[in-house]
Amino acid sequence: MTRHGFTYGHAAGREWQETARACLGQIGRVPRAANLGFLYVTDLLVPQISEILTFFKVQTSIPHWVGTVGVGVCGTGKEYLNQPAMAVMLAELPEGSFNVFRDVTHGAEELPMPAGDAAVHFAIVHADPHTPEIGTLIEDVADAMQSGFLVGGLTSSRNRHAQIADEVVQGGLSGVIFSDAVAVSTRLTQGCSPIGPRHLVSECRRNIIISLDGRPALEVFKEDIGEVLAHDLNRTSGYIFAGLPVPGSDTGDYLVRNLIGIDIDHQLIAIGEMLEHGMPLMFCRRDGATAHEDMLRMLNDIKRDLKAQPRGAVYFSCLGRGEHMFGANSRELELIQGTLGDIPLVGFFANGEISHNRLYGYTGVLTLFV
Repeated sequence: MTRHGFTYGHAAGREWQETARACLGQIGRVPRAANLGFLYVTDLLVPQISEILTFFKVQTSIPHWVGTVGVGVCGTGKEYLNQPAMAVMLAELPEGSFNVFRDVTHGAEELPMPAGDAAVHFAIVHADPHTPEIGTLIEDVADAMQSGFLVGGLTSSRNRHAQIADEVVQGGLSGVIFSDAVAVSTRLTQGCSPIGPRHLVSECRRNIIISLDGRPALEVFKEDIGEVLAHDLNRTSGYIFAGLPVPGSDTGDYLVRNLIGIDIDHQLIAIGEMLEHGMPLMFCRRDGATAHEDMLRMLNDIKRDLKAQPRGAVYFSCLGRGEHMFGANSRELELIQGTLGDIPLVGFFANGEISHNRLYGYTGVLTLFV
C-alpha cells in the first residue's frame, strides 16, 4: 500500500529470501522519489541482516536505510514475535531534509548536520542497550534538537544487538535526524497506572529507598499495594513497579522502573534507577485494562490534532506490552489501525523506549509523518 510517497510491507517466513520477496511484493512499485528506508527484523534473522539490507538496497535503489533488531517487529495491524520476520517502509522526503547517523557514543557533537542552513529538528534513534551512560547520551542528543525531541528504542535481541544506519552497525546511538521540512506528530502511552499518592524520597542510598515521607519505605509500600499483596510480597514481582514523575510534564508522564529487591528486615526497597533525596516517587501496577484505556486515549488525542491522514508511521513498543498486556492476535497494533486507518507503519518491540529526552519502560511511542 502506498500513501503520499510512503509504502510498506511486512511478513514472516522460514527463509529470509522468501520473506523479503513477500515484503517487496506488498510494497509493489517503489515510489520514484523514495529516498529513505526503514527496516526492522526479528532477532532470529540477525545472522542474515547484512544480506537482507543489501537485498532491499539493490531492489529499491534506495541507499539510505535505518532500523534495528527486535525480539518482535510490527507492521500495520500486525505484530510478529518469536519468529523470523521483517517489516519494511519506504519514505519519500524532501531532498536534504534528513541525515543518517551512526556510532554516537559521547554526545551531540558527533551528529551530522542537515544540508544548508536547516536546523536539526527531530530524530528517530535506535540504541545498543550496552552503551555506557545511555540515559545521559539520550538527553544530550535531544538537547541538540530544535524540538528537544527524540523517539526510538533500545535494540532487543537474544542474539547480536545490531542496528542499521546505511549499513549494519553496533554500539551507541544510530538513526536519522530531520530538518523541520519533515513534519511529524508524536505521542507516548503508558503501560502502568499509579496505585497510590506521590511520596517524597526522604532517605536513600544509590538505588535503595530507605524512607518515604519520613517513614520506612516498605511500610509505605505495603499501605499502597493493599493487604492481599502485602501478605505475599512475592506476588508483586512483574506486577508492581516504581513510578518516577517527569519534572515539568503537563501530561502526567512518569518513568516506570522495576523493583529489584525488598529487604523485609530493614524495611528497604531497591529499584532499577538511581535516587536522590527529595525526589517524587509513586508505586504503579501493570494493568492490561488500564494500558488499553490509555492507548485509546493517546490514539484519539493524536488523531484529534491531525489535519490530514498521516503519510506513514513508526511505533516502538515495550517487550512487556504486545500480547502480554493486550492479548493475542496483534491487538495492540489493531488498536492503532482501527483508530488511524491503514497507514503505512513499521516498528519493533524494544528493550526500553525513547521519547523526548528520556528512556522509558512499558510504554508505546507512536510517531506519525504528517
